[in-house]
Amino acid sequence: MKNWIAAARLRTLPLAFSSILLGTFLASFYGSFNPWVLVLCLLTTLLYQVLSNYANDYGDGVKGTDDNRKGEKRSVASGVISANQMKTAVYIVAALAFVSGTALSVLGTVGLSMLTTGLFILLGILAIWAAIRYTVGDSAYGYKGLGDVYVLIFFGWLGVIGSFFLQAQSINYWIILPATAVGFLAAGVLNLNNMRDREEDAKNGKITLAVRFGEKKAKLYQAILILGALILTSVFVWHETQSIMGFLFLITLPILLNVLVKSIKAETPEQFDPLLKPLALGTLLFSITTGLGLLWAV
Repeated sequence: MKNWIAAARLRTLPLAFSSILLGTFLASFYGSFNPWVLVLCLLTTLLYQVLSNYANDYGDGVKGTDDNRKGEKRSVASGVISANQMKTAVYIVAALAFVSGTALSVLGTVGLSMLTTGLFILLGILAIWAAIRYTVGDSAYGYKGLGDVYVLIFFGWLGVIGSFFLQAQSINYWIILPATAVGFLAAGVLNLNNMRDREEDAKNGKITLAVRFGEKKAKLYQAILILGALILTSVFVWHETQSIMGFLFLITLPILLNVLVKSIKAETPEQFDPLLKPLALGTLLFSITTGLGLLWAV
């Protein structure tokens, strides 16, 4: 069991939950909150994240990409879980994610059209497909530098806006700013991971943005992501509250800037690896303090 828990990489959950919590805070800020939708959002996101991690472990494992990776060892590559066992686990978690996502779609669209319900079910299926196809298959998009796009869409836009809509049953277009901000920070975690693995990925044909950009441009990209998240959220908070109270998220500034400075100075995989956890936890804290600041400013 401990091998399956390790393969699930539960340390990535704070990042996955960040968008759901921010979407919920935003819904509350605009006068809506549904605790049952929140619970199902968190459960569905948990399953999506575990599915993504299992599929990633399987996809990179069978391709040999993880054979010489730095940092935490992967289960299939190290042999503690066989490729067939992991493939079966991917199918099981995908089925559970579909059931949970469908229940969430139905609950969150009660009173709305069947078309709206069907759209959210379709988005759930797309999320399952995206979680699996990141590294699995000959046309895995993670090997073509498109992983960052996936992260922005699912960890940012769909995570925040989707959880907001399923509770508020309406759209406020201004929330695209904080949704993009969280997506940027999540992409920053992926970019750190890719900068750490850049040399091994290049050898195995995994052309991430870090491989495509090279080290210097990848570090510039990291700065754009983190600073962009702070700017977008500042614009949103000022537009919606015009209150200094709303800027509570700035207490995460030391964490985010410390990670940024260290990532710019890092030169070896061993120097990049310790930065993943603080940025993931910093993103969670960023989401929570953004939400609390908005409620405080009301």
